[in-house]
Amino acid sequence: MASALHASAVGLASAPNALRRRGATRSTSRSVAGRARVSRAEAIADPAAGVDAETVWKDESECILGTYGRGPTPVFTHGKGCVIWDTEGREYLDFTAGIAVNCLGHSDPDWVAAVTEQAGKLCHVSNLYHTEPGATLARKLTDDCFADRVFYCNSGAEANEGAIKFARKLQMQRARDAGETEWATETVSFSNSFHGRTLGALNLTWKEAYRTPFEPLSPGHTFATYGDLESAKKAIAKGKTAAVFVEPVQGEGGIFPADEAFLRGLREICDEAGAVLVFDEVQCGLGRTGYLWGHQSVGVEPDIMTVAKPLAGGLPIGAVLVTETVAAAMAPGDHGSTFAGGPLVCHAANAVYDKVNTPAFMRNVVERGEQLRNGLREALALDARVTEVRGSGLLVGVQLSVPAGPLVGICRDLGLLVITAGAGDVLRLLPPLVVSEAEVDKAVAVIAEAMGKME
Repeated sequence: MASALHASAVGLASAPNALRRRGATRSTSRSVAGRARVSRAEAIADPAAGVDAETVWKDESECILGTYGRGPTPVFTHGKGCVIWDTEGREYLDFTAGIAVNCLGHSDPDWVAAVTEQAGKLCHVSNLYHTEPGATLARKLTDDCFADRVFYCNSGAEANEGAIKFARKLQMQRARDAGETEWATETVSFSNSFHGRTLGALNLTWKEAYRTPFEPLSPGHTFATYGDLESAKKAIAKGKTAAVFVEPVQGEGGIFPADEAFLRGLREICDEAGAVLVFDEVQCGLGRTGYLWGHQSVGVEPDIMTVAKPLAGGLPIGAVLVTETVAAAMAPGDHGSTFAGGPLVCHAANAVYDKVNTPAFMRNVVERGEQLRNGLREALALDARVTEVRGSGLLVGVQLSVPAGPLVGICRDLGLLVITAGAGDVLRLLPPLVVSEAEVDKAVAVIAEAMGKME
């Protein structure tokens, strides 16, 4: 399966130098070598021509709001599969996948064909009218999980904002049906959680550095301890808690999978309190864990699930999946989004969904995830700075006793793209779900080499 999936991707069985940076100037030798590497990946000939990194850095530093501390990182121009190239023709193995977005890697031919086809037909008409791709996608999504209805949006944060509104509207409707004039409006989430950066989603997000600059946030939110049912019981109250948000596998918070007992216990607590249980699968959903949805590994179902990142393979999309009970509380005009559910992104999402939702594809995710975790444990076993390798499927974290930021930089210098998580002490690995056995081995080797170079 893996070899078939990756026959068109760059060969990574070559020496480690194949992944290393290739000099700092655009020389004649770079031009020849660069075109050779591009050809090997079946990319367009020299698409970096005319793109100058210095100009890009200057324009961004002077014209784009400084919310990203990127510094002079590479300026990327094109990619194929799990490999990406910068303006200097340097080649990198991408184990970030756009932060779990590019699940099919870069320039997947089926994805490209779907986007090209729909772009030539119809891109946007608004939600005043019907189009086929969104309806087809909704049918697939609801056929393969607990949900009965879908609301489309444009990101994971928007999906969580929608979930807050839907849960509150349901609580209001229940109270009014019972002749009551007050209802539950508060929310609960967990330590190390990340649910987005818009004000409502930010209220649910654990890290103080994200929240403090924008306080006061909305009142009525409580944090419980992830994995601790006693803490959850104390935080969730009947008539007070409208919704409980939890990630079946935490990503930004440090790569922590929830066990069955915790999620099943939360289901029971929410049922007793009349609270809506929301699973945030923005990062861990759509095949990332080796299951279509992360919660399916433990057989516990939510009332609402939020999804986004990988669904359209790189185009912006989000979705709130809900039961009929939740859906019945919503009426026309209660919520909306101009761009959401457009035919272009939904046609792309159909192509992604059809490719991911197969036993062979999921098997590759499970096998490569086990290979990656086991390979890292073996390669890093003697390094005292590594305290744990954990994760689920191809959502993998290496817990360090030191900051992981320097390791990320060294890996990038060696031709491997990785990111951090947690308190900046976790190396987070999120390769495209089409990653090959050879690419996993290469990543493990580079990380081991980088650890040896880190002071």
